[in-house]
Amino acid sequence: MARVNISDVAREAGVSLGTVSNAINHPERVRPETRRLIEEAIERLGYLPNQSARLLAGGSNAVIGLVLPRLNHGCSVQIASGARNEAERAGLDLVIMNSNENAEVERRYLRFCTGMQLAGVLVQPSAYRVSQPQHAPSVPVVYLGALGAPREVLSVSADYRAQGRLVAEHVVACGARRVAVIGSASLPPLAERLAGIQSVGAEHPECLFEVLDEGSRCGSTDGARLGERLAKRASRERPDAIIGLADAIAAGAIQGVQAAGCDVPGNIMVAGCDGNPLAWGGAVPLTTCSPAGYEIGRKGVQMLVGQIAAIEEKNGRSGAVGAQGSVIGIRNGGESARGAAAVHGAGGARGVSGIQGVGGIRGTEGARGAQGSGGAPSADGVRSGTSRVAVRPSAMLRGEAKHELVRPFLLERASTVGQGAAHRSELSGLGAVRAFAELDMGSYL
Repeated sequence: MARVNISDVAREAGVSLGTVSNAINHPERVRPETRRLIEEAIERLGYLPNQSARLLAGGSNAVIGLVLPRLNHGCSVQIASGARNEAERAGLDLVIMNSNENAEVERRYLRFCTGMQLAGVLVQPSAYRVSQPQHAPSVPVVYLGALGAPREVLSVSADYRAQGRLVAEHVVACGARRVAVIGSASLPPLAERLAGIQSVGAEHPECLFEVLDEGSRCGSTDGARLGERLAKRASRERPDAIIGLADAIAAGAIQGVQAAGCDVPGNIMVAGCDGNPLAWGGAVPLTTCSPAGYEIGRKGVQMLVGQIAAIEEKNGRSGAVGAQGSVIGIRNGGESARGAAAVHGAGGARGVSGIQGVGGIRGTEGARGAQGSGGAPSADGVRSGTSRVAVRPSAMLRGEAKHELVRPFLLERASTVGQGAAHRSELSGLGAVRAFAELDMGSYL
């Protein structure tokens, strides 16, 4: 089957080759009615621009890569959704790759993205750690969700320790004096959450914090077993609250407590720490932290766009990047994508503005700018367009910030709302807590 070229599109639309080229690369230079004719011709003919020829001609690649360790975990799904929506607002296409938690595959995908001259790459490392690169990458790379990134590496991560502190402060403020913490702190984020919880315990000597270093981070079955065991203790030894280092194990604990004949939260309060919407389907809505993945993905793209814009400015180009702003493919554990998979996030993030995190630090606050199609404000300095936007490096987007932390806020649900909830706002330690009776999961997935 013969390949459709730009001349065929020009002939079909009844315009010149230069007009078609401008419609693809500089749509702001083409009248809307002419652009519509060209877009209809492209759709009818199935024309696909030759990216290799465009790069050889000195053009810029309007595609960024996203390497995820898995596609079956809430945080990774949120990162992909946030990155996709922010990439669309910046006029960039997004290619998603799944390393299946294989560090070598992860490195291979990174080499693939740089070899294909993508505009930039986002990487969520499976080990949650980033080592000092031997050679500076030829394209901008931003690491997501990693801890202890070297000074030279760009990274956006959740404040895992603050997540643990926030939840522990909440259950203590709700009256808990015996707190059981469940889940194995085998991964850096869980270890950080545990450290945050224990720091609250050190500040409250009147409270007993017991750590049961058991249970998989994804183990609702382990949570049910541990919850039932704790609930079957004698009343004077039974905990007032259970904190799961991950939401999945906390959701299982609710089932276990109920199986033992105890009420949640009447007898035992239960809370999670990581804001994983995939674990929120139980009969008793789980108190936890805000989902950080969406903001990590969104801010990661913003940081990447800042680096791309700075490079464009340095090279004397217009600083314009952009294309169709969709997710154009998924590579899964070394298998190439079949065709162009249109993957869309279910709604943009609802900008949670002015909500404070631990220590009074501002939380996920929508950046000022044009309104994007998903409902969240777009980044400052990025103007929405039909298929392409001009990126002007502003103070926020110049890439001056090397590392950024996404601060948590509390999502208070029925699993901790017990007696005395009406007096909670009067407690001095709750300046960082906001109550949410319900949360639209579509905002984060």
